Amino acid sequence: MRNTFSLIGLLATLFAVGCSTTKPATVEAPVVMEVRDLDTMTITPEANGVTDMQAEIEIPNERPVYRPAYFRTHDLLHTRLDLRFDWAKEQVIGKATLKLTPYFRPSAKLVLDAKGFEFKSIKMASGKELSYDYGGEKQQVTIALDRQYKRGEEYTIVIDYTAIPAESGGSAAITSDKGLFFINPRGEEGDKPRQIWTQGETENNSRWFPTIDKPNERTTQEMYVTVADEYETLSNGSLINQTKNADGTRTDYWKMDLPHAPYLFALIVGDFDIVEDQDWNGIPVNYYMEKGWKDHAKDIYPYTREMLSFFSDVTGVSYPWPKYSQVAVRDYVSGAMENTSAVIFGEFMHGTKRDLIDVETNEKIVAHEMFHHWFGDYVTCESWSNLTLNEGFANYSEYLWMEEKHGRDAADFHMLNERSGYFGSVRRGEPHELIWYDYDDKEDMFDAHSYNKGGAVLHMLRHYVGDDAFFTSLKHYLTENQYSAVEVDELRMAFEETTGEDLNWFFDQWFLKAGHPALSLDTDYADGKVMLTVEQTQETEHNVPAIFRIPVEVDIYTNGSTTPNRQIITVDQRKQTFTFDSPVKPDVVIFDPNHQLLAQFNYIKSAEELAAQFKAAPNLIDRYLVLQRLSTKEESDVKTQTLTAALKDPFHAVRGLAMRTISEPTPDQIALVRMLAEGDPHSAVRAAAIEMFAEVGGDNVKTVAESALNAEPYPVVAAGLQALVSVDPKAAAAAASQLESIENDDIAGALAELYAGLGDVSKLPYFEKRMNEVDGYGALNLMDGYRNLLAKGSPDQMAAGVAKLKSLGLDQGGSPWRRLAATKAINDIRESLKEAGAANPMIEQLKIMIDEIKAKETVSDLRQIYEGYGQ
Repeated sequence: MRNTFSLIGLLATLFAVGCSTTKPATVEAPVVMEVRDLDTMTITPEANGVTDMQAEIEIPNERPVYRPAYFRTHDLLHTRLDLRFDWAKEQVIGKATLKLTPYFRPSAKLVLDAKGFEFKSIKMASGKELSYDYGGEKQQVTIALDRQYKRGEEYTIVIDYTAIPAESGGSAAITSDKGLFFINPRGEEGDKPRQIWTQGETENNSRWFPTIDKPNERTTQEMYVTVADEYETLSNGSLINQTKNADGTRTDYWKMDLPHAPYLFALIVGDFDIVEDQDWNGIPVNYYMEKGWKDHAKDIYPYTREMLSFFSDVTGVSYPWPKYSQVAVRDYVSGAMENTSAVIFGEFMHGTKRDLIDVETNEKIVAHEMFHHWFGDYVTCESWSNLTLNEGFANYSEYLWMEEKHGRDAADFHMLNERSGYFGSVRRGEPHELIWYDYDDKEDMFDAHSYNKGGAVLHMLRHYVGDDAFFTSLKHYLTENQYSAVEVDELRMAFEETTGEDLNWFFDQWFLKAGHPALSLDTDYADGKVMLTVEQTQETEHNVPAIFRIPVEVDIYTNGSTTPNRQIITVDQRKQTFTFDSPVKPDVVIFDPNHQLLAQFNYIKSAEELAAQFKAAPNLIDRYLVLQRLSTKEESDVKTQTLTAALKDPFHAVRGLAMRTISEPTPDQIALVRMLAEGDPHSAVRAAAIEMFAEVGGDNVKTVAESALNAEPYPVVAAGLQALVSVDPKAAAAAASQLESIENDDIAGALAELYAGLGDVSKLPYFEKRMNEVDGYGALNLMDGYRNLLAKGSPDQMAAGVAKLKSLGLDQGGSPWRRLAATKAINDIRESLKEAGAANPMIEQLKIMIDEIKAKETVSDLRQIYEGYGQ
């Protein structure tokens, strides 16, 4: 599963410090924290006035919390579902035929997960009625079997039921646990398509069919789905046949012969165009496309067949399932979900080729969900405590794919962002173990530890054992554990059996302990010796090790050479100094030159050392971090020269960061920025260059801007329009009228800024049309422009506009970005009224609206942002 709302956490930080919400022209810069030294001291009993070494220590009265794997008493062998739907009542009318056998001990009682059901009957396959108990919170049904069954004795029960999916919670990654969702079920929401789709993870498929809803259960499946003939259906496995019925319905028969976990069952119903791709090794590949999007299928789901080949090769295990289907649905409650052979995405994936130029989000998410078909579907974590065995690998697949398709620089930049996301999450909360046995709620597992840290730890493991051993171990792990559930020890043993090395030390400190190293580094040179002092300064609360064992390289560059003297060391003390021979003082010393270590650093370097690092070190992260650190240095020739060189860097993020770092560009830098503005191959960099060129008032801004209006990537067009406003507002207004029909967030943001600046309230309908469609940063820009324009309208227009914003802020089925943008706009209107000073009853009315939105919001990161609203 992929949580696509991770930027919300970043926005929480941005808003907390009052930063602008204008969309950045390049990918948001990862934050690399520098930590201060932490003093350490030992407190002895005598120091505290305690002379008895057996001083009284409070002994806990309860055992530590431990979330075990589900205790299996029955093995679910096969599931057959016969399903119909009452759209008006949002009900599932089903019959479940389940084949089971006792797991080990004899049993005459069966407990199934079944949340919010109405049972018509529960019988043996022979027709014999069975008694059952379904009281309490109606989460499980306890069935008295017709007799006691022993291990290996199979029996079949048939359950007639009606399921009434009920929303009662969720998590940061999954904003509702309803399990099965009816979208626009009664056709009351205009032209929104009517759909049914499911979201089973974690244990929510038991809201629409009875099962043993645990990750360490596996079952084959059959699904007979009866729907109106106008709709298509999609489920796991293969579509065996379709039968038209006399009442105008059709029954589709889906079959999955390979066992998988119940949370991976999926069903999608809707009016889709099915786009067939070329088969991959005889396996069907297709895309279920909402009407209007079929011509863009391969842009929306890029490189699907190529990824199937790459991941089969890199794991040594050929894609094991009978088909590969992908679909985007409306109002999805997660980013995406790896349902076996039937992946669901949110509608944020939709876009045309022009929308998606240089957008890597889609391919990363396609890679993430696909890799789950090995790590998560083929081999599944046995408990949610071990979730990183699913999500950490899926996260790391994004690195692997970027490395394969776009090169090492792109992959390392992706990893830099992933680590930054993890560090940010730790700053906002407490660290915990990757294998987290004492979580409060299983939904808490879906966080930047299981995902970001999990992927980063796998990257370290790969670096430590080497590529050959790493991928050989993965093949061994997958082959030995195919179609089964695992815990972290099985991953460790796969690596140990492959390499012959005891790796308990690595798995203990990275998987079973919390946190990461905080390293304070210092170098000195004297008498032909380089002295490198490394101190581990991390705090040791929350099960964070005081000392991490860190095998790492050190590169020493001298005399302007780009070939380092590489030293291999192991840091395994709280503080230690390493000494290396060097005939001259180094230009720069680089700790962890492969940048594989998940750690935070305090390593102060001079501008000259940073410049040497930029010139000599080959790694993208060296060049990128140099620019970040140079931003804190005073202006100097060496800083100017480095930033000028960075404008010509081969990787787009370095060029983009260079522009953001330059405060007062030199004539040479302006000339380079103009070149980037006129034709940088990366759209975000070109857009940023256009913005910068307009700000410095370079010659021929109008020429550059008008040229950008004819570019293919929308971000470049939007930047061109904004630049044109600064030199020829009349021409910009004329150009804007030609862009209104384009449904793109960048264009919408640029138009919003233009129209708000002009104060033309006749453009309010444009904003109101786009408000229901825009997403991401575009939503923030659009609604900020909308509230500025409302302020120039009549009181009636203001009241009507605020009502529209409130509706968007309350809409839990819509985009979190739209909710955030609408709520922020309401709060900004209120703040403006307060600043005006005069008593205005609307101030209190807006506070009531904000409080109502706060109370209804389900996404924790949004709730965190809203804390400061309405004060």
